[in-house]
Amino acid sequence: MTTSTSPLRAALPPPSITTTGRHGLADRLAPYAYITPFFAIFAVFGLLPLLFTFYVALFDWNPIGEHVYVGFGNFAHLFDDGRFWNAVRNTISIWVLSTVPQLLGALLLAHLLNHVRLRFAVFFRMTMLVPYITSVAATAIVFSQMFDRDYGLLNWLLGLVGAGPINFTQSVWGSQTMIAVMVIWRWFGYTTLLYLASLQAIPRAIYEAASVDGAGGWRQFLHISVPALRPVIVFTIVTSTIGGLQIFTEPLLVGRATPLTCGPVRQCQTLTLFLFEQAFGQFKFGYGAAIGVALFLLIIALAGLNYLLSTRIRAEKS
Repeated sequence: MTTSTSPLRAALPPPSITTTGRHGLADRLAPYAYITPFFAIFAVFGLLPLLFTFYVALFDWNPIGEHVYVGFGNFAHLFDDGRFWNAVRNTISIWVLSTVPQLLGALLLAHLLNHVRLRFAVFFRMTMLVPYITSVAATAIVFSQMFDRDYGLLNWLLGLVGAGPINFTQSVWGSQTMIAVMVIWRWFGYTTLLYLASLQAIPRAIYEAASVDGAGGWRQFLHISVPALRPVIVFTIVTSTIGGLQIFTEPLLVGRATPLTCGPVRQCQTLTLFLFEQAFGQFKFGYGAAIGVALFLLIIALAGLNYLLSTRIRAEKS
């Protein structure tokens, strides 16, 4: 039995084991080389400042004076400080007031927009991003005028129905509601577009089959739209938690007379604002770093809780 060999194949040199091994090693190392710049930048500008914050929190750190080691003394003082717990309550309250209506409203609006046909749909979707690109300072000025006690639009409307003027900036619920409305206005369109883009990836045939089976719009929303959007919903909940607990600019601009405390009785002072007051207002860098560590742990705890709840709900549904 004879075996025929192609002349072209016979002319080719045998593969080099060394060259093949070298290319195989390069192929294995290439993905790590691609992600190395990100981790290098993160280590310099993210991880090292975070570790340095933990380090500073162990000292009575004066930026122009001595650095006295106090161990966990800053944290002990933190948990006995009523101003800290007031800032925690304000932060969580503003986060709930702004996040829950924003996500629920964006989810419902995205579902409605997915089932209607609009002329110039692209134009209207682009306009929904206008609040997102608008300056926070300009937003605060406009909403401060709208919520003003003497000349605000909202108090003028309340006056039409016989209600007295409300001083929103001087009350706890009024100032926090005002800040929550500003946050909702800014992020509502962005979140809606995220949900809408995900909904448009669902085949229309699924909704048509559900309609044939007698499922109405509400049942389609609960059993088709929400399960399909679950990964995006988890993403928006986690990002809203991180952003909501770090809110700083809105309360700073609302409390114009006393910006660092957001009012005479700290009625809307958040954790980031309290951190800024202690670190850069009173130059207590060690105490400010301890507040930053506490905020970091709070964000990790709430984000982890949201993730565990969403994972458990997903497991129960499946």
